[in-house]
Amino acid sequence: MSAAPSWERVYAVVRRVPRGRVATYGQVARLAGLTNGARQAGYALHALRPHTAVPWYRIVNAAGRISLGDVAGAVTQRLLLEREGVPFDAAGRVDLARYQWKARPRRGA
Repeated sequence: MSAAPSWERVYAVVRRVPRGRVATYGQVARLAGLTNGARQAGYALHALRPHTAVPWYRIVNAAGRISLGDVAGAVTQRLLLEREGVPFDAAGRVDLARYQWKARPRRGA
C-alpha cells in the first residue's frame, strides 16, 4: 500500500476532531488503522500543504505537548488551539483528561 491512501485515512480522522478538542498522534494512527503508529501519522501531517483545511493543529503528542520542532509552527499551533478554547498549563501541556477527543466508532466501519 502506498503512503497516499494511508495518509488520506489520517486526514479523514483529523478532520473529525472537533473544535476545542485535541487528539494524540497515536490515537489518530489507531483510528486510521496504521500499523506504523504515531510516527506515520506525524509524517502525514507534516506533508500537508500550507493553508490546508485539515485541522492539523489539533494533534498533540501523548504527553499533551506540541511536538513541532519549528518554533514558528509551534507558536501557530498553540495560538490556534487557544483560539478554540484549549488552554495550556505552565509546562506547555494540554490537559488530555479534559480536552482529548473521545472518538466514537464510525457507523459501518
